[in-house]
Amino acid sequence: MAMTLKDRPIIITGGGTGIGAATALACAGEGMPVLLAGRRAEPLTRIQTLITEGGGSAAISTVDVTDEEHADALLDLAETTFGPPWAVFANAGRGLDRPGHRTADDEMRAIFEVNFFSAHRLMAAAAHRMIDAKNGGHLLACASCVSKFSPPYHGAYAATKASMDLMCQSMRIELAPFGIHVSTVHPITTVTDFFDESAKLSGRTEHSSGLHHTPKFLRQRPERVARAIVRCLRRPRPEVWTSTLVRTVSAVRTLMPKLMDREFRKMVDLDRTYEAGAGGGSGRTSMDQPSSEGSDTDIAAR
Repeated sequence: MAMTLKDRPIIITGGGTGIGAATALACAGEGMPVLLAGRRAEPLTRIQTLITEGGGSAAISTVDVTDEEHADALLDLAETTFGPPWAVFANAGRGLDRPGHRTADDEMRAIFEVNFFSAHRLMAAAAHRMIDAKNGGHLLACASCVSKFSPPYHGAYAATKASMDLMCQSMRIELAPFGIHVSTVHPITTVTDFFDESAKLSGRTEHSSGLHHTPKFLRQRPERVARAIVRCLRRPRPEVWTSTLVRTVSAVRTLMPKLMDREFRKMVDLDRTYEAGAGGGSGRTSMDQPSSEGSDTDIAAR
């Protein structure tokens, strides 16, 4: 039987753009009060206005999810504004386009802090409060389809998502006796500015972005992911997927790793050919160049 979502508060990090913004609007449409969290006030305020003008309830909080105090601060704000949060969507994240052997220690730590540690911190803090309240709840984390396999240049990003996926697998079993659901969300390539921002942070060309390499039939709008998340909130399930094809491919990758490796090598060859034609000469791609960029983004599309 489907669960009624009306008047059940939800916290969404990375709520001003991409999947986070689309999910906030979809949840508000179901009557859920929404606390939007992110680094930038302007996009958060825009989504808040859309929600309130549509008759919904929304509050915003400008936070840096790498701040160790952010979890309790968000939970406190949600509780004082709407009442104890019933759901949390740990969705803030950042990308990094870099070969594994060119990924510096500080870059690896930075992306894990945003994509994994901050998400775990919020979900764990929420779980403690939900257990004390004895009223159940739902924890969701944006784990991405690449939590199951890793394309070239995205090893660090995929590692953070795989870590979140595995953590949630354990938490799902551990928290079930308390009536708390735990779900991972596995979007395929979602059309937002996430990939351009990731490329900029990594010193790559727009041509080399993950979006460029993805066929149109494997791209989706963030609203599609949002609708799937709402369905999961109504009828909780372990994983949220929006592409049966990609989910099948992820299973095949486990059974036949050489097959996907061969396809991914074509991506590397294409990048090298393009860079050489653009004047690179040596055939060495821009992805092999170290980058000093290390700031996180609150863009949440994957």
